[in-house]
Amino acid sequence: MLPPLKELADRLTDRLLLPLPGGDAHESFRAVPVGDVKPLFNHSLPPKPGGVIILLYEENGVIRFPLTKRAEYTGAHSAQVSLPGGKAEPGEDSVATALRECEEEIGIDRHEIRVIGKLSDFFVMPSNFMVTPVVAWLDHTPVFRPDAHEVARVLNGELADIIEDRAVKQKEIMAAGRFRMNAPHFEIEGEVVWGATAMMLNEFRIIVREIFQP
Repeated sequence: MLPPLKELADRLTDRLLLPLPGGDAHESFRAVPVGDVKPLFNHSLPPKPGGVIILLYEENGVIRFPLTKRAEYTGAHSAQVSLPGGKAEPGEDSVATALRECEEEIGIDRHEIRVIGKLSDFFVMPSNFMVTPVVAWLDHTPVFRPDAHEVARVLNGELADIIEDRAVKQKEIMAAGRFRMNAPHFEIEGEVVWGATAMMLNEFRIIVREIFQP
């Protein structure tokens, strides 16, 4: 059983000051190419800084967190499910980026968000981003106001669903319309959550399981 959100937030605040699972948690969720056609990424520039947010809130006693299904566009992450977040603006740190992007993408007032801490930095190879996941919480159930240009759908993930052993699934997917990948993933509201988002969520999952086994 997960505890009330405030208790979980307090325990996470202390835990995130300690060494994190980092790469081990990420690697166990890395998608593996199937067959001879493999994606290749060559970047001549250093990675761009960015921030995403795992925003916890309680709804009828259930701890949840939002994800966004991106709108379709020409780019590496078209129509994928992601944590709210994006590219840092000049002078921003990762926390400021995550809070601003959360407000812009799904309409949550950044001043209402209570920051708990940060997870390990994560290099998103296809888009050449170094992303810092920020963990935070709200003391009320939010009303989402998604940006119509960036967000096709807001998903309401249930934390308990990704904590359980059976939450980890595996299937072959087609990435970018041409690369067959064997992908560890979560399924949330009928959507496959894989790649960078699943890898970052898996680090969070491991930490929560450390603190409170379901």
